[in-house]
Amino acid sequence: MLDTDTQERVALRLHRIEGQVRGVERMLAEPRLCVELLTQIAAVQAALKSVGDEILHYHVQRCVPDAFNRRLRNSERARLEELEKVFAQYCKEPRS
Repeated sequence: MLDTDTQERVALRLHRIEGQVRGVERMLAEPRLCVELLTQIAAVQAALKSVGDEILHYHVQRCVPDAFNRRLRNSERARLEELEKVFAQYCKEPRS
């Protein structure tokens, strides 16, 4: 479970994303180019991915070690950090 500081930070970012989505809705009512809409949608997707990345980072750094119910040795912590980097790299959008 996220700590209070992380919950507040994530909630603030989600509120901003909510505002971005409302902005896209307003754009639909205006005569806007498809490219402009797609650009804003991509920004919303990137913002949501960033929130997910932060939660994944928290999980690997805090929840997983707690699940082991002991302090991790440096080598074990390094393996978790490596795993987190692999997840982050693997989850990146492929460049075309």
